Amino acid sequence: MKFVGVLFLMYVTYAITFHFISIYEGHEHSWITGFYWVLVTMSTLGFGDIVFTSDLGRAFSMIVIFSGVLFLLVMLPFTFIEFFYAPWLKAQNQARAPKNLDPETKDHVIITKLTPVTEALIKKLDSYKIDYVILEPDLQKALDLSDLDYKVVNLDPTEYETYNRLCIKKAAMIVATESDTINTNVTFTAREFSDSIKIVATANSADSLDILRLAGANHVIQLGDMLGKALARRTLGGNARVHVIGHIDNLVIGEATVQETPLIGQTLQESKLRENIGINVVGIWERGNFIHPKPDTVIKSKSVLVLAGTVEQLRKYDEIVSIYNISDEPVVIIGAGRVGRAAAKSLEERQVDYRIIDKNPERVNEHDNGKYILGDAADLKVLEKAGLRDAHTVLITTHDDDVNIYLTIYCRELCPNIEIVSRATYERNVNTMHRAGADFVMSYASMGANSIFNIMEDKDVMMLDEGLNIFNFKVDKNLAGKSLIESDIRKKTGCTVIAINCNNNKMLVNPPPDRVLNVDDEIVLIGSDKGEKKFTNRYVD
Repeated sequence: MKFVGVLFLMYVTYAITFHFISIYEGHEHSWITGFYWVLVTMSTLGFGDIVFTSDLGRAFSMIVIFSGVLFLLVMLPFTFIEFFYAPWLKAQNQARAPKNLDPETKDHVIITKLTPVTEALIKKLDSYKIDYVILEPDLQKALDLSDLDYKVVNLDPTEYETYNRLCIKKAAMIVATESDTINTNVTFTAREFSDSIKIVATANSADSLDILRLAGANHVIQLGDMLGKALARRTLGGNARVHVIGHIDNLVIGEATVQETPLIGQTLQESKLRENIGINVVGIWERGNFIHPKPDTVIKSKSVLVLAGTVEQLRKYDEIVSIYNISDEPVVIIGAGRVGRAAAKSLEERQVDYRIIDKNPERVNEHDNGKYILGDAADLKVLEKAGLRDAHTVLITTHDDDVNIYLTIYCRELCPNIEIVSRATYERNVNTMHRAGADFVMSYASMGANSIFNIMEDKDVMMLDEGLNIFNFKVDKNLAGKSLIESDIRKKTGCTVIAINCNNNKMLVNPPPDRVLNVDDEIVLIGSDKGEKKFTNRYVD
C-alpha cells in the first residue's frame, strides 16, 4: 500500500508539473491531457504527440522517464510478485500439500516416505478403499507427489509437532520405511502421542530390531531376510516333495515339481490326486506362466503344481511322490548381499546344499566356509566352479534389475532345464525377467507391501509370484445368499475361489460351484494384482 501511495502521489505531482511547464512554454492542455502524458511517458510508450521544446521541459521529461522505468518496470513487477503472486502461489501450494490433515480424517495410514515398498502398499490401500497420507518435508517434492495424485502433507516425520497435526489417535497405522536411525526417531516420537496406534518399521540391520521395538514399534520387518527366505522357499528342484510357501488360516499352500514322476502326461482328472489324497491342485506353473487348472489340463514335464490342503494331506502326497527326482546337487546363489545370505541361511536350515557367488572379496572372506566363491557370475568358469551345469536351481539375488535380467538370459542359455528364481526391484522389469527365462520373480516392493497390509488388516495375503496373490475376504451382503456359480467371481474379476472358511471354523477346500455363500463366511481366492483390484472394486464397500 505504501508503494501504491508513493506511485499515485508521484503520478499526480507529475501531472500538475506538466500543466505548469506547458503554460511556461505557451501551450494550453487540459488536466486529463496532463495525466495522459505522464502515464504514456512513465510507461515508456512515448507516442510523441505531446513534446516539450525547452530545456526545462526536456529535463522534466527525463525525470519522468527514469522514475517510470524504476517504479513501473522494476519495482511494480517485483511488488506484484512479492505481495500478490507469491502469496497466492503459496496458498495454492498449501492447498496441494497442506500442513494439517482434515480433523474428520480417521482410519488412515501414515506413511513416512514414498519408497518402492510404500508405493506398492498405496496401490493395495487404494484397491481396498483405505485412506493414507505421505509425509514429505521438502515442499517441492511434496508438490511433485501431489501432481502424481498422491495424498501428501508437507511435514517432517521426525518433528514432534508433526504428529499433533495428523489425527494420530484416529489413524490405523504408521509405516516407517526410512533408514533405521530415522525410523527409530519416528517410532519414538509417534509413540509419545498414542499408546495404541500400530507402528510398523522396516530395518536394514539385525542390530536395529531390538532398538526399534524398544522405541515403540509393534512390528519390525527385515525385508532383505524376508525376501531371501522367500526366494529360498521357491527352490523346488532336488526332489518332488511339496515345498510349503505359506498358509492362510488352516489351509496350507505348497508347490511341487513333477519332473521324472508318473504324473507327467496325465490330466488332473486322471491323476486322481483329490480322490486318492484329498489334496487340490489350485494352479499350475508353466515356465513362469500361471494356469488356472481344469479337469482336462495336462501335467507336463516342466509343470509345477500349486497344491492346497491340510498338513496331513501334503505329507501323504510326499509319501507317494517324493521318491522321484532326487538330486543332491547344490543350489547356486548369485549375490552375497543381505538377500543372498538370507537365502543361503534358509537353505542351510532345510539341509539343502548351496554355492554362493560374489565378486566382493570382503563378503566372500567374511563367510569363508567353502560354499562362497569369489568371482563374477558373468564368467563361465566361475559359474562352472559353482556347479551350475549340474544344479537344479539358481537364485539371482543382486539389487540391480539390469544385471539380474542379463544373468537370467545367460543361465537359461547355459542350462535350458534349470529352475531360475530371480529378484526384482522395480515392477516394470518383472515381465522382462519372465521373458528372459525366469521361472519365478519376487521383489522387495510386493513382499513388503503384502506383509504390512497383513499386519494392518489382520489378513493373510500370500504372494505366489510377483503379481500373483492368494488372499481372503469375509463375505458380506454383496455376496451373501449367492452360490459360487451365481456370483461368477472368476468371470467378473479373474480371481478363483479355492476355499471357504465356514462359520464353524471348518475349511472347505475347492468348494463345489453350487455352494451358497453365507454372511461371515471367509472365502480364499487366488488371482493377479489386477484381479484382486477388480474384486475389491466390485465387492469392497
